[in-house]
Amino acid sequence: MPTLYWLLVAVLLITVLWMSWRYVSLRRRIDSYTHTLRRAGESDKPGLNLPTDIKDIETLSNAVHNLAETYDQRLSALEAERARLAAILDRMTDGVLIVDNTGSIQMANPGAEKLFGEGLIGRSIITALRHHQLVETWRKAKQTGEIQSESVELPSTRKFLQITAIPGQDTGGALLMVQDLTRLRRLETVRRDFISNVSHELRTPLASLKALAETLSDGALDDPPAARRFLARMQTEVDALTQMSTELLELSRIESGQVPLQLKPISPAQLLQSAADRMKTQAERAGLDLQAECCPDLPAIPADASRLEQVLVNLIHNAVKFTPPGGEIRLFAKLDGKYVRFDVSDTGAGIDPDDLPRIFERFYKADRARTKGGGTGLGLSIARHIVEAHGGKIWVESELEKGSTFYFTIPIF
Repeated sequence: MPTLYWLLVAVLLITVLWMSWRYVSLRRRIDSYTHTLRRAGESDKPGLNLPTDIKDIETLSNAVHNLAETYDQRLSALEAERARLAAILDRMTDGVLIVDNTGSIQMANPGAEKLFGEGLIGRSIITALRHHQLVETWRKAKQTGEIQSESVELPSTRKFLQITAIPGQDTGGALLMVQDLTRLRRLETVRRDFISNVSHELRTPLASLKALAETLSDGALDDPPAARRFLARMQTEVDALTQMSTELLELSRIESGQVPLQLKPISPAQLLQSAADRMKTQAERAGLDLQAECCPDLPAIPADASRLEQVLVNLIHNAVKFTPPGGEIRLFAKLDGKYVRFDVSDTGAGIDPDDLPRIFERFYKADRARTKGGGTGLGLSIARHIVEAHGGKIWVESELEKGSTFYFTIPIF
């Protein structure tokens, strides 16, 4: 009996020692695995390189490893999506701002920095936007929890902006999208002005034609001399309408790029002299002295000769129209860096300084031009488009009662 007792004691002791050793061993593995998990959790790297099939905790280690792989896949997908969204925001021309519930800007894309300046992140939306209507739109979205939109013109920069504030669902912040509609607003203004100008230019000749036709119908046909005079007036008005429609079509084709330039090497002196010869008779009839001066050894320019001659003839025609008898018109061409510069100078009435910035607009005619009559106001706009299509630029300098000089440049080869 004592022998069996001590045998049982020995077996129990061995079991306790073995269990203790197993516990210590398992504890070490768990501590080591916990340490590995903690290091992996503190790492900012997307991959979690965790061990698998750890002895005695195979099920746990494999489950954690699978969970880590799933986490890595989802994290990679989120990073890819974040990169795509960041690329989109960086390339957006519209401004995008994310504002927290206190009004502090948390994110701003390059489009927003272009509109409101750099260094927006961390600033208050009030100091960043600097316009009460823009700020008020954000406040309304925050208070109502609904999307708010407002169109605003900034007096300092003359920009026309549209802001849309989208409130956050839980954070109390908001997403602000700001679109610069300045160009669209200007195009709309140009469209309205164009319609208004066309209507204005058509009203006079159409009213004149109607009055002449009514006069003929009321009995003027029975008076042959008067009838011929009225018919001549009608022919003049029809010619004016024909010229306007032709120039409108020409301008539309040039602006839309439907008139390809036939570029060939041409001598500036030859081009200048050809335009002067075409307008010589008209200048002499108006009592004006028209002269062309050009150095014969100027380099050739790649140009559509007929189009550039059209520009010169147009400028000379304007000079003839607004220069009193006894005046002078001078044509020049000279080298100006990588360009040849053409000058058309007159001693005429000149252009008011207020009219100079708009002189090349469609249908724009200065008051002096309107009082003198004639013309559609399209010639200078056509000239500008032709010169710009050649890669040059056109401008004017003028002084009242002392004359005007129109300049345009054409690049050399």
